[in-house]
This record gives sequence, C-alpha cells and structure tokens, in this order.
Amino acid sequence: MLREKVFFLGIKRIKKVGHLAQHGGTVNFAETDEQQMIRELVRDFAESVLAPTVEHRDQQQIPPSAEWAAFLDYGLQGITIPEKYGGSPVDDVSEAIIIEELARVDPSFAVMYCVHVGLCAMSIALHGSDEQKEHYLPRLAAGEVGAYSLSESGAGTDAAAMVCKAKLSEDGSHYILNGEKMWVTNGAQAKIIVLFAKDVDHPDYGSKKHGGTTAFIVESSFEGFTVGKKEDKLGIRSSDTCTLVLNNCRVPVGNVIKGAGNGFPIAMNALDNSRIGIAAQALGIAQGAYESALQYAHEREAFGKPIAYHQMIMAYLADMATQIDAARMMVYRAAWSKEQHYHADGPRHSKEASMAKLFAGDTAMWVSERAIQVLGGYGYTKEFPVERFFRDAKITQIYEGTQEVQRIVIARALK
Repeated sequence: MLREKVFFLGIKRIKKVGHLAQHGGTVNFAETDEQQMIRELVRDFAESVLAPTVEHRDQQQIPPSAEWAAFLDYGLQGITIPEKYGGSPVDDVSEAIIIEELARVDPSFAVMYCVHVGLCAMSIALHGSDEQKEHYLPRLAAGEVGAYSLSESGAGTDAAAMVCKAKLSEDGSHYILNGEKMWVTNGAQAKIIVLFAKDVDHPDYGSKKHGGTTAFIVESSFEGFTVGKKEDKLGIRSSDTCTLVLNNCRVPVGNVIKGAGNGFPIAMNALDNSRIGIAAQALGIAQGAYESALQYAHEREAFGKPIAYHQMIMAYLADMATQIDAARMMVYRAAWSKEQHYHADGPRHSKEASMAKLFAGDTAMWVSERAIQVLGGYGYTKEFPVERFFRDAKITQIYEGTQEVQRIVIARALK
C-alpha cells in the first residue's frame, strides 16, 4: 500500500523544499507531508525486508544483494539523480530521513545506500560532463550499484597522500591506472566507481601533495580491474568492504571528471556531503539501539516492577532520548544547509556537516553502549540487536574522516 501511496502522491515530483525553513523570522521544525510519507515507506521496507535477514547477513558477512533488488521497487535509488536521467529527486532532509530509517534496522544496508546515492551518483550528477551523466546516471537510477574509492593503505585521513598513479596511453585514448585502493564500500558489488588517482603527466604532479589528483569513472568490467581482499570487520559486516586492484587498468579519457588534476576539490566536496549521510546513519543506529532498550526495560521486571521505572534506568532512557533528539536536529540542519548551498547559492556546509557527524557519531556510540547496560547480560549476546548496534556504531566515529578530523574542520571554520 505504501508504494502505491508514494506514486499516487507523486514522489517523482517532490520539489526541493527546505526542512527547518525560515518563515518571517520563525523556524518550522515540522516534517512535510512528503517527508513523513517517505519515512513511513522506508520504515515499512526496513522492517518487512531487512529485519528478517539482518542478523544472518551480519554473522555470515553476506552483502544485501537480494534486499537491494527488493528495494528497487520502492524507487528511492535515484534520489540524487535528476529526473531527465531517470532519477526521482527528493530534498536533502528526506535523504537523511531515508538513511536514518534504514540504519535504524540495518546500518550495513544504510551505508551501501549512502555510498550509492551520495558519493557515487551525486558526484557524477554534480561534476560530470553531459556525456558522462547521460551514460552513467540512468544506469545508477535503474539500480546498478555505485561505489567511491579515495582511500589507500597510506592515504586514509590524509587523502592527498595517495600513490595510485594514472598515465595517459601512447595513443591518448585511455588512462592506464596502477595501484591498490582500500576500504571501498560496495567494492565487490559495484558496477560503477568514482575513483581517484594521480596523473603523473600533470604539471602539478609532485609539486604539492594533491597535485595531479584526478577523478575517474571506472567500471568493474574494465580491463585491468579486479576486486581484491574483502575486509573482515568488527561491525557493518553485511556491508561489502574490499580492496580494488588496478593493474594497467584502462580507463577511457572520456571518463575523467572535470579534467585531469581537478579531482581533489571533487573529493573534498563529496566528503562534505557524505558526512551528513554518515551522521544520519549514526542517528539511525542510536534510534534502533534506544528503541530496543526501551522495549526491554518495559518488559523486564526486577524487584516487583519493570526496570523502566527504576530511577537509574529511567535516567539512562531519558538521557538517551535527549541525546538522540539533539543529534536529529543537528543532522537535519546540516542537510538543510547542504540544500541551501546547492540550490540557493548559500555558503559551504562543511562546518555543519562535520558538527553533525561528530555529534551523531558520538551519540550512536554512547547510546548503544547504554543500551547494552540496560539489557545487562542479554545485551552482551547476539540474541538482542543492541550488541550489533554497538559494533556498528564504532565505524561512524572513523570513516568519512575520524572524529579528530571533524574537530579540525570545525575549528578552522570558527571565526
């Protein structure tokens, strides 16, 4: 019913309407009808499709391929892609809501989605040529999985230190890429990857740390491209995280985004955007852990009454709910700021994105730890989801820039 409701109300015609929009000096915190509808739609998918398989996939490290195929029926895989290329764009707060609701049940699926719509599709939509958009965006909108590859073994937090090299072929038709990329979400599933390497022929190569950094659109079918090691991770174990091996990988020159040497600003802009997605993922993790603890606290009795009515547990639950509510406001404000930047020529949203990621990541970790404490010994077992939420929460303090990096970004923006 919800899917029919979405198309009846015209999800593909949802306009870019600002959440937290200002009207005559006031701020409206209410979700729009469309945002509420999207939340209900995604919650229905998460609870009916993701929940039954999430624990098994986590334990066995199985990517959610079948679940992704089911998700395509909901029409939300192209929310950062213009309609002319087959997308169904929504406002940026709605994007955060989608990720939040997915992560409330399955953070692994949430990050798969976040990378697909944000780091891959949005990077091409914002920076790609008309030809690149026409060739790749319809495929991404149709459900081919997208990925993004910036990090290397010695270039994680220090993204400019990458050593993966690109050299123009003798006939000038292709770039030849060599090196290994690491920590690639969707690495084994993705058909289309936005990938960064340094053009050794570029005049700036070697003159500065990010000199020659170039963004490429790489297809998994390209000659010289292989998927390497799959990481055995603490959390988000159903998320596909791999090394990519480039051995004389041939990439057509037409797949360079914005020209050789212009990749570093593209990478930094993508991180601004994706940090909001990770903040939304952290928010969903916190919400899921809190709901599990709240339900358990009302069902578990000790000393003649549910533990939810014992003073210490009441304090835990109150603090958890308050932290989550504060994080939600920061995440939505960051999403709104992003929208102003792209659609209303507003200021950059780097500070707001880093603040949201910093606070929401810490909230996810703190709330999930408190949830385990509320459940006691049961919280330490795989019988309840709080154990998984606790493991999944940690990565939100690490990827897309560690919490230490977020503080540097925030401090530099202070005036």
